[in-house]
Order: sequence, then C-alpha cells, then structure tokens
Amino acid sequence: MEGNRKNTRRYALLLVLAAFIWGTAFVAQSMGMDYIGPCTFNATRSFIGSVALLPVIWFFSRRQGRGAEKSGEKKKFWLLDKALLIGGAACGVMLSGGSLLQQMGLTSTSAGKAGFLTSLYIVIVPVLGVFLGKRAGFKVWIGVVLALAGAYLLSGAATGEGFSIAPGDLLVLISALFFSLHILVIDHFSPRVDGIMLSCVQFFVAGAVSLVFALIFEKPALGDLLPAWGPLLYTGVLSSGVAYTLQIVGQQNVPPTVASLLMSLESVFAAVSGWMVLGQPLSLRELMGCALVFGAVVLAQLPDKKTAKEAET
Repeated sequence: MEGNRKNTRRYALLLVLAAFIWGTAFVAQSMGMDYIGPCTFNATRSFIGSVALLPVIWFFSRRQGRGAEKSGEKKKFWLLDKALLIGGAACGVMLSGGSLLQQMGLTSTSAGKAGFLTSLYIVIVPVLGVFLGKRAGFKVWIGVVLALAGAYLLSGAATGEGFSIAPGDLLVLISALFFSLHILVIDHFSPRVDGIMLSCVQFFVAGAVSLVFALIFEKPALGDLLPAWGPLLYTGVLSSGVAYTLQIVGQQNVPPTVASLLMSLESVFAAVSGWMVLGQPLSLRELMGCALVFGAVVLAQLPDKKTAKEAET
C-alpha cells in the first residue's frame, strides 16, 4: 500500500511539473500573439510539439524492439494501434477546441475574467466524473472549492469590476468544458496506450484542426512565422511537447479530479513567474489566491484515514 502511495506521488509530481511549464509559458504565448493570429500560433506550436516527440518515440521504440527480438515477440507497428489513433484523435480535437476558443474569447474579454472562467475546469471535471462513475471524496470536493476561490483571486476578476457574460466570456467558458473533456479522455486512454505516442498523435491532430481554421480566417504566410520563432519553439517544445506529455503520463496513476487540482497550480506559477521574470508584483489578494490553490493541492494529496490505517496494517 505504501508503495502505491509513493508511486501515485511520483506521477503527481509530473503533473505539477507540467503546471509549472504551462504557467511560465504565458510570457512566450503573449509575445507570439504580437506576430501571428491565434489559429496560426496554435497550429504551429502543435506541429512543433508533435515533431519534437518523434526522436523520443524512435529511441524508446528501438529499445522495445530489441527487447521483443530477445523474447521472440512480434513488434506491432504503432500506427496500426486502433486505441492509440482513436485516443490521440479525441485528445487532439478536445485540445484544439479548448485552445482555439480560449484565444478567440480573449479578443473580447479581459485576461483576468478569462483566467477565472478557464479555471472552472476544476469544478467541471468532478461534476462530469459523477456521471461517468468517477466520484470524488469529500476531501477532494473541499479542495475543489479552495482551488476555485484561489483561481478567482489570482485571475483579477475579484478587483470589484462588474461580472457579466459577454460573447467572449461564453467562448472561454466553453473552452473550459473542452479542457475538462480533454482531462477525462486522457484518463480513459492513457492506461491503455503508450503515453508519448498518444501525445504525438494528439498534437498532430490539434495542429491539423488549427491549421484548417488558420487557412480560413487568417491566411498565414511562412514569413510571418519567422519573427515569432522564439515563442513558437518554447511553447511547441516545452509547453506542448513536454508538458502535455507529462500530463498524459502523470494521469495514468492519478484520478482526474485530483489531476485537475494539481494542474490548477498553473495559475500560481504564472503569477509567480510574472513577478520574478517580468517584475510584476503580487498583491495581497494574489498571494492569498496562491495560498488557497497550494492548500487545495496539498489537501488532495493527503491520504484518507481508511488508506492510512490499511497502510499501517
């Protein structure tokens, strides 16, 4: 039992690392938007993330191939894996839908309000989980409330401005639903297929979907990508290729509701990195938000009394 808890914590740390990368990537995303449109940006970073994983897949496939030769087993070509292709396609559609709707919503709503609305996946995931038979315990629900309150304080939506639902707000709210479904789809497929390969297929599909919208609405040109090469490489390799792969691998042994709480640390890391890198000071309200989100994550990781007693026996 103790070994299982340690293994779960190891996977949880992968999700925290993913949240750290996402949180520190907001600067690069903001810089990239100065040169190209959101659809073009999402398409390019997704393709970069997919290509960046190909050498990793080749390396591990070669090792597994050698092991299969020694044992006399026939190695299956991964592109023929039906579950991998279906799971990657589903994850890619959800990821591209959430990212594109969020970027479109940001054109007509404030960043603070968008941050709060996006963080509603913290609530949507456990609610959807109830309908899927993945019920969370009382302790986790308390963590959900704490994390939501913390995200509210961090987002800037608590500054006293009026709160109304505008068209941009609705788009961001729908994007939170897509991100929630993305978490649940990963929870379903990640134990069944290779996580790195699933991530590679996911990014290829997300890039293809974003490219279609870019060709329709933005008419991108290759020369437009050159000024944004830095942000594109950072978000493509680290935020997409590394962080989303860590999410897929980490969710193999972490319940989706707890995973959403761990990944909500993204808002904390974004605020702290903005303070340290860009010199944007944190107000008392934002510090309280950081403390609430961090407390929610710690609470979600504490073992239940029943589990602790079983571990002692």
